[in-house]
Amino acid sequence: MPRYRLTIEYDGAVFVGWQAQTNGRGVQDALADAIETFSGTRYIPRGAGRTDAGVHATGQVAHIDLERDWPEQTIQDALNALIKDEPVAVLSVDAVPDSFDARFSATARHYRYDIVNRRPPAALDRVRAWWVKTDLDIEAMNQAARAVLIGHHDFTTFRASQCQAKSPMKTLDQLCIARDGERVTVFASARSFLHSQVRSMVGSLKVVGEGRWTADDLAAARDARDRKRCGPVAPACGLYLIRVDYGVDDVSRAGDPSEAEEPA
Repeated sequence: MPRYRLTIEYDGAVFVGWQAQTNGRGVQDALADAIETFSGTRYIPRGAGRTDAGVHATGQVAHIDLERDWPEQTIQDALNALIKDEPVAVLSVDAVPDSFDARFSATARHYRYDIVNRRPPAALDRVRAWWVKTDLDIEAMNQAARAVLIGHHDFTTFRASQCQAKSPMKTLDQLCIARDGERVTVFASARSFLHSQVRSMVGSLKVVGEGRWTADDLAAARDARDRKRCGPVAPACGLYLIRVDYGVDDVSRAGDPSEAEEPA
């Protein structure tokens, strides 16, 4: 069966998450419905990151298998026509070998977290960013991120209780914070993340930015390996899966399943 890689954008506010679930509509459901209408076969796309309810994507990657070869542009145009009433768009379609797996072949995942940092509420970004009223010290947040969180650590403190990963050990390659006026943006990159790890780290860094924690306090929370020591978990509305990287040949072989992405 021909395999295709899809790059997808979606507004997660109206979905229960990426994954099809019994308690509501997932992004997978919207795409599976369109694939079935287009091809005559129901296929549930396998995504690189299982984003939680309310989490958005500008660069989610999934793969699908179809019964016959189709031109890539035909697939993209057909799926977009069929999901035009949903907040989902297929940005690109590429034919790939059947060795490619959107989840297990990924070598890095990149997330962005948006904060509106001002006294007035974020009326327009209410479901697309976290409104934080207290002025944040971005330099203190960056220093704490570099000293405490970047690198290979036990991230138990920043791991949701329902996380199913075999190990809390992860290597965080990038965690940096930038400000543009009232917009504060957190960027995080790693091969894979634990369930709610990004939102947990952002929430704890917010406490640092407010001056209520120091970098030493953040380190103590990390080293406690205790979920109760985590700062407030940032809401889902500000989180975006922005890019997924693959190897040089893009598809050579699936990676270690232990590095698979937990829900973000």
